[in-house]
Amino acid sequence: CPSLLHAVPKETGPTMVGDEHSDPHLMSILGATKRSTLGNNFCEYYVNDAPRVVLDKLESLGYRVVSMTGVGQTLVWCLHRE
Repeated sequence: CPSLLHAVPKETGPTMVGDEHSDPHLMSILGATKRSTLGNNFCEYYVNDAPRVVLDKLESLGYRVVSMTGVGQTLVWCLHRE
């Protein structure tokens, strides 16, 4: 899946929207900031928006939800853009 969206178990965010290899232009449009957690040797992009707000923004850019699953208390959406 070209785009993964992870939600921390909070309705209001933050929402993880990409990894260190994500499209910087798309991350900028979403207003995401790159973060590295102490002990991790990789970065992730986060926004303070709730997942539904991020999904609405991605829909306006032509992305569609392909699948969704839960991993523990985390929700993961897989999106695709034609």
